[in-house]
Amino acid sequence: NRWLTCRSLPPGALGRIADTVADRLRVPWFAGAVKINVSLVPPLVLLPVFLHVAALHFLLGLVILTSLPVLVLWYYYLTHRRKERTLFFLSLGLFSLGYMYYVFLQEVVPRGHVGFSQVAALTCGLILMLAALSRAKKDPGYLPIPASSDKSSHQDLPKSVRGSCNGLHGVTTSGPANSRAVNGEAKGYSRVSAEELEGVKKDWCAKCQLVRPARAGHCRLCGRCVRRLDHHCVWINSCVGEQNHQAFILALSFFMLTSVYGITLTLHTICRGRTPFVALFYCPGAYSDYSSALSFTCVWYCTIVTAGMGYILLIQLLNISYNVTEREARLALRDNTGRRLLGGLVIDTGQYNRGFLCNWGHFLSLGSSPPQHSAEDIV
Repeated sequence: NRWLTCRSLPPGALGRIADTVADRLRVPWFAGAVKINVSLVPPLVLLPVFLHVAALHFLLGLVILTSLPVLVLWYYYLTHRRKERTLFFLSLGLFSLGYMYYVFLQEVVPRGHVGFSQVAALTCGLILMLAALSRAKKDPGYLPIPASSDKSSHQDLPKSVRGSCNGLHGVTTSGPANSRAVNGEAKGYSRVSAEELEGVKKDWCAKCQLVRPARAGHCRLCGRCVRRLDHHCVWINSCVGEQNHQAFILALSFFMLTSVYGITLTLHTICRGRTPFVALFYCPGAYSDYSSALSFTCVWYCTIVTAGMGYILLIQLLNISYNVTEREARLALRDNTGRRLLGGLVIDTGQYNRGFLCNWGHFLSLGSSPPQHSAEDIV
């Protein structure tokens, strides 16, 4: 009625309307209606529509394939600024994989230029990537949240300790439970008194009410502290930490190999006689029929996504080679304590760098149980 009479809405009305619509969006199920996350819907609906419209004409394809990354980046900025978790990016990634595979089977394979072994290799790569992604979605190494009875013991800590949330060093205490180290880092958290903290560089998390081990960090999106926190990845809707960093790198690697292989097979089919790189920019028969146009549009969509994921993988590999996490790199830039290397692609803090081979050996041993380290090394 207010809209029809051109009267202004009361404050918060649109938010309440959106929350009500999101709550009513449910799917009937045997055990009762299942609520659907609204962020899952746009990729399922808009991606096929945009790609099919882009296949109608070259100019439409240019406009849509240029605007899609801009819209995704805008939505990422919006959710990141509001510190919101969303399933949009995970839904977009998984549905993109499924839909690209469907187009490949429906439009490319029937042309007869792709053999059974090639389809099997592409399928195996997709399965391996999903398996690694499933492992990366598991516990990244969350620190246990202290019981409510223990939180009161931290209220007497000095203000200098309670206010520190960005340090990279941890604190250890006496006793076997808290002196254990994982790859040179304290495994678990420590609860100590103010007297034991004196003279030691602290890393107190006021949110989780615990003393973090070395290289652990608090994720503001998950609301938890994570051992050896690297970053919060929106594409898996989870943190990347000590327990899932290897699976994250493996998933990115399988994705890159599978995507490049699929793009190559498709371009060899619709642009015969040209190398994949040349065919990507010059394929005269791409818009001769709708099937070829849709396949070519999907190839360009895959190329854009692959380029973005390739950049992420490159940064990750460089960080591993210098034994630095994304979180540590950001803190080093903020505090002006790191060195920019390779044109700014990597920030070397120099704190944990022990050489290329040792750094990779450290990364490959994440999550294992290495020999005991001294408290001095951990701190």
